Amino acid sequence: MKHQQNNAEEFQKLVTSPVKFRLFLLAKLPMAYLAGLRVASLTTERATVTIPYQYINKNPFNSIYFACLSMAAELSTGALCMMHVYKSKPAVSMLVVNMEANFTKKAVGKISFTCQDGQQIQQAVEQTKATGEGVTVVATSIGVDEGGDQVAAFRFTWSLKARQKV
Repeated sequence: MKHQQNNAEEFQKLVTSPVKFRLFLLAKLPMAYLAGLRVASLTTERATVTIPYQYINKNPFNSIYFACLSMAAELSTGALCMMHVYKSKPAVSMLVVNMEANFTKKAVGKISFTCQDGQQIQQAVEQTKATGEGVTVVATSIGVDEGGDQVAAFRFTWSLKARQKV
């Protein structure tokens, strides 16, 4: 358990380092880099990702394009998944297999997406490592504007599977 905690802390430092995270985005998720995504906070329990309203991610209705909102919401759930599988033995693969969304208000200004399903994700990772069977987990991310009003809710279904040693 202590080893998992150290891995989580190491991953947390990588993701919350502005320079290292931006380099990661530029190399692996260039659209997220261009859209201005930032990890505002990350713990083993919850992650918050922000996206600003800017020219590159706007739509014709002068709000943030829904696909850019999806990127921010997915990253808030994905960061938690990545944290819990980081340097895992055996390695665990992760893949989004479903997404649902509800939009409740025009997204303007800086939007913050928070997922609080870290414990549920960690349990799913432990389950696949123990059984070797694939597991799905639904992680919810709620987006709020600077006034605290909800603009969207996303539900991502992640498939997690421990890799077999060959």
